[in-house]
Amino acid sequence: MMKPQRSTNDACSHHASNACSFGAMERLPKPVLCIPLVLQWLWLGLRHRSLTLPSVVNPAIETGGLAGESKAACLARIGQAHAPWVARTVPISPPDIPAAASLAQALGYPLVAKPDIGWCGHGVRRINTATELAAYIAAFPPDASFLLQEFVPGPYEAGLFYSRDPTEPHGRLIGLAVRHSPQVIGDGVRTIAVLMAADPRLHPRINHYTIALGASRMDHVPACGEQVILGTVASLRVGGRYEDAMRLNTPVLEDRVDAIARSMNGFHFGRLDVRFSSEEALRRGVFQIIEINGAGSEAIQFWDPALRLRDAYRGVFAKQEGMFALAARMRASGAVPINAMALIRAWWRQLRLMRRYPPSN
Repeated sequence: MMKPQRSTNDACSHHASNACSFGAMERLPKPVLCIPLVLQWLWLGLRHRSLTLPSVVNPAIETGGLAGESKAACLARIGQAHAPWVARTVPISPPDIPAAASLAQALGYPLVAKPDIGWCGHGVRRINTATELAAYIAAFPPDASFLLQEFVPGPYEAGLFYSRDPTEPHGRLIGLAVRHSPQVIGDGVRTIAVLMAADPRLHPRINHYTIALGASRMDHVPACGEQVILGTVASLRVGGRYEDAMRLNTPVLEDRVDAIARSMNGFHFGRLDVRFSSEEALRRGVFQIIEINGAGSEAIQFWDPALRLRDAYRGVFAKQEGMFALAARMRASGAVPINAMALIRAWWRQLRLMRRYPPSN
C-alpha cells in the first residue's frame, strides 16, 4: 500500500524547516577552538627550533602564505599555459583607481571585488553595476589595493588542499572540501529574515545580511521550495557550510592541480579555491581558480558537521604536523624561515586592514 502523500503546504513547511546542524568544530567558541591548535604549533616550533618554520614551504609567496600575502601576486605566479583554469583578475592599487571603471567594463558585470590582502571573505563583494563599484571604492581603504575578478557562476565552490615535497616527482591532494553557500529554502509563508531566524547557523548573522542585502530584501517571502543564496562568500563566518568531499578526487584532478602548482615555481603547500559547474566537471579537472592560499590556509574539510570533534582535531593536527615536517626538510636544503618580527608585522597589517574593509555581500 502506498503511503498517504503529505499536502504541498505541509511538505513545503517540513522541507523549509530542515536547518543545517552545527558541526563539532563550529560549536566551540573561536578562542577555545584555537587553544589546542596554538599549543600544538608552539610544541612543533620548539621541536623544530623555529616558530616561523612553515614560512619556507612556499618560496613563491610572501611569508609562505602565513599572513599578509598578496592574492594578486599568488595568481600571477601561475604559468600562462594554465590561464584557462584561472578566473580573469585585475589588481587595482591606489594609483589605478581612476581607471577602475574602464577595467571593470572590460571584465564585464557582474564581477567580484575583493581585497588584495584578506582572510575569510572579509571585504568580498559581488558588483553588478558601475554604481555599486563606485560605492565599493568609496568604502574601501584608500591606501590599500583590491582586485576586480570576473564572476565565475560555478555554481559550486571547493577548496583543493595540495602538498608536494620538492624532492617528489608528483604532488597530491591531501584535502578537498566543498563550500556550501549560506542559503534558505522558502515555504511561501515566511520572510527571508524569519527563515534565517529559524536556522541556528544563520540566526547570529541576521544583522550582517540586513546590512548586506537591505531590509526590503530580508522582508521578501520566497516561494515554496525556492532556494535563496544569501551571499557571494561561502565562509563559515557568514553562515556557510563545509563538506569533506575527497570522494571527488581523481588522478585527472590531482594531475591538473599538480601541474598548476608546479608552474608557480615555489608553491608546495596550500589551498586552491575554485569554482566548478558539477561534480563530474571537478572530477575531470574542469574548474576556475578564484584564489590561492599558502601555509596559513585552513584545512576546511575538517569543519564538516558530520565529523566528530576528536576526528576533526586529529585531521587539523596532522595537517600542521605535516606542514612543519615538510618545512624542516626544505630548511635542511637551505631555505631560511622568516623572522618572527617580520611575520608579526605582516599579520598585524592584515588585521588592521580587515577591520577597515566594507562588509561582504
